Amino acid sequence: MNSMTIEIKALLENVATVRVAISSFISNLDITIDELMDVKTAVSEAVTNSVEHGYDGILDDESTVMINAYIIADEEDMIRIEVIDKGVGIEDIELATTPTYTSKPELEHAGMGFTIMESFMDEIVIDSSKNEGTKITMNKKLKKKKSREISV
Repeated sequence: MNSMTIEIKALLENVATVRVAISSFISNLDITIDELMDVKTAVSEAVTNSVEHGYDGILDDESTVMINAYIIADEEDMIRIEVIDKGVGIEDIELATTPTYTSKPELEHAGMGFTIMESFMDEIVIDSSKNEGTKITMNKKLKKKKSREISV
């Protein structure tokens, strides 16, 4: 198993850095462009949620988001991404994962984060405790590309 860990300050401008790092980390796999885009999109949503909701605008030295990425090579290759914050936590996970629900209706894209993560990844697990933070674990199994025969 190969792994990578990144810790960023909980700032929205750091989401792009995470996307590039994750893309670079998994690009050596036998991965389709669609799968790569799915992972990048889901990671962006998870990190954005941590920044916007986890810390709710409170920035101090503890306001960081940790991203752990794993490549698990087995019968099927799988990518596992963990996004961890030490923020306010999610009081009601079931409510928070309801499509279009948001605790911040003033944000233009609010209410779709978990729905997007669930649609682009194979599995999402949310572990959260009030005032202790949230850990989102996302798994994506990679489809094996079929090699093309070239006839001469």
